[in-house]
Amino acid sequence: MRRVFAHQAVVDMAADADVDVLGAAVTSALCTHWGDQRPRSLAPHRTSAVRGEDGRVRIRVLFAADSATEYAVRCRIELALAGGHMCGLNGTLTRWELRSSAPADPTADEAGQVTGFFHGVG
Repeated sequence: MRRVFAHQAVVDMAADADVDVLGAAVTSALCTHWGDQRPRSLAPHRTSAVRGEDGRVRIRVLFAADSATEYAVRCRIELALAGGHMCGLNGTLTRWELRSSAPADPTADEAGQVTGFFHGVG
């Protein structure tokens, strides 16, 4: 049975860089794109990225997975963020430097919000 997990990270990136590209990098890492098949996600997820007053960007990824795939999902999230760059839809290359990345517990507020987003999560 799937349940909700959280992962958090901190990156440094230029002050004018689009923080939304971090969510795109995570989504790209978690979704498959095989030829004519419809894209499929390894784990339903939601990513938020917020720039702090110190200039660092804090990323939080909520995802639904079963215990057997949790590690694989976390590895893909970490690899995406450790990659340090992504080309956005407008062709702009955005770079960042990963400072930290670790599992986290979903907050009570997050756990309450995910019921409608992640179908079939117990």
